[in-house]
Amino acid sequence: MINECKVSIITVCYNSETVIENTMKSVLSQTYNNIEYIIVDGGSTDCTMQIVNQYKATFAGKGIEFKVISEPDQGIYDAMNKGILMASGEVIGLINSGDWYEDCAVNTMIKYFKKYRFDMFYADLYIWRKGKSMIKRAKLQNYVTTRDWNHPTTFITKETYQNFKYACHGIYDDWDLVLRIRRSGRKIVICNKVLANFTFGGISNRKNVKDAWRRFKERYKIYLDNGYSKWYIFECLLMETIKYFAA
Repeated sequence: MINECKVSIITVCYNSETVIENTMKSVLSQTYNNIEYIIVDGGSTDCTMQIVNQYKATFAGKGIEFKVISEPDQGIYDAMNKGILMASGEVIGLINSGDWYEDCAVNTMIKYFKKYRFDMFYADLYIWRKGKSMIKRAKLQNYVTTRDWNHPTTFITKETYQNFKYACHGIYDDWDLVLRIRRSGRKIVICNKVLANFTFGGISNRKNVKDAWRRFKERYKIYLDNGYSKWYIFECLLMETIKYFAA
């Protein structure tokens, strides 16, 4: 049966009282049943944890195992690593506070997993900005760019995560993990269907020359560290230019 495969979903949050509820509701609305949900809170000082705790009975009523920890961490990727260590599912998805799944997300992913037995999977994404959305398509090609990859739709097997952890070095540790998984020859599968939603903003999009320069250097170093050509410098410049001048 397709529901035999257990899926762990992890949400990392900190002072997310205005957005965490929408993320949790999207997990509750999944059409797939065998889910464990893990929230890793960084020690919020607002009402985030009160909101989270109000949903314990709701998750229990849906048959979703609900795990919550709230403690200081060393940043978002440290929190993700904590959640991954707690996960008992065969496949793990990360959906951050403020982002949300389409109702069919996990069920669609599982169908691909049963068919292809992938190590990593990702799909199309809705990006929301100023009340309007656009679709960011998932692609898998030899030229490697974040423009083809969507973190909120990404699912990675527990076995793969046992060999690859987030490095906790900077804001692009998620991209570094993707490049390391690609370099290892692991099986990657994409789906051209929208499975999640992302609201534009955050530290990786701040319009500040100093921040843009720091992001450029970090992104470029990740390419070089993973054995990619020095010519990816133009890809890194392009990405930061797009972010800086985006309306």
